[in-house]
Amino acid sequence: MAKHRIQARIDRLTMGNPDDTNSASAPIVELRIDHGPGYRVYVQRGAVMIILLCGGDKSTQAADIKAAHRMLNCLDTE
Repeated sequence: MAKHRIQARIDRLTMGNPDDTNSASAPIVELRIDHGPGYRVYVQRGAVMIILLCGGDKSTQAADIKAAHRMLNCLDTE
């Protein structure tokens, strides 16, 4: 069930519906999924593309945001 809710949330974002987002740490945006332990997906939204960086739940939020920044930095250097 969680997998379907997370996928539905990502699908809504790709269709231009950014509801329930939070600026986690610029330029990373946090998508909150109101299900289970409070799932989160971290993305960077550009003009043309949305990059899914990582995900987790409320209990791992700080570490997940750091991981998202590391992943984004790796993409920026390539």
